[in-house]
Amino acid sequence: MVERSPARLPRPIVAGYIEIDMDQLIQGYRKFRQNVWPDERARYQALAKMGQSPDALVISCSDSRVDPQSVFGAVPGQLFVVRNVAGLVPPYSPDGRPRGTSAALEFGVRVLKVPKVVVLGHAQCGGVRAMVEGAPAEARDFVEPWMKIAQPVLDRGRMQPGCTDPLTYYEMEVLRLSLAHLRTFPWIEDAVQAGRLELCGFRFDIHTGILEQMKDDRLVPVE
Repeated sequence: MVERSPARLPRPIVAGYIEIDMDQLIQGYRKFRQNVWPDERARYQALAKMGQSPDALVISCSDSRVDPQSVFGAVPGQLFVVRNVAGLVPPYSPDGRPRGTSAALEFGVRVLKVPKVVVLGHAQCGGVRAMVEGAPAEARDFVEPWMKIAQPVLDRGRMQPGCTDPLTYYEMEVLRLSLAHLRTFPWIEDAVQAGRLELCGFRFDIHTGILEQMKDDRLVPVE
């Protein structure tokens, strides 16, 4: 396990970056009402009247740098989004305990009947880093046990030939594991076998803006 400093990292200095306080969030809402709502009003009102019928359920990391709606250029009502640390899908376990990601999958697949379930991983994932190097001391109540869902990835413990970055490798393997866990849900597997549901995996590189799709067990850049 790699030793990690408990010191909090400073905010990055990025061109155009503005630290947002609550007043700025409210100002953002006011801009939304003034600049966005007039053009999108009919869409929101139709969604309110007819209910949602999203094109896909997306499971993504909570990372603030990776917004599924922005990455896929989606509009309100198009994506049913589930976000958690590392965008992990737990295996099917109907044990009566509260399980947020599984509950969202159940609602999206069985009630909304989405035609696609997408797992969106990303580069520089803090959850995957915590799994590989050990969680920071401040994140061991919940992050550490949550990432144990991906323990089988570590247990396999071998990188593919030509892969020089362990974190990139494990990010890909966590994505692969989540896709496999989806198929442990019987009503997901039944829908896939019946041709009613498609499962897709993607990885977004924050630095380059490149999106890769899982095809034939490997990641291929989307053209």
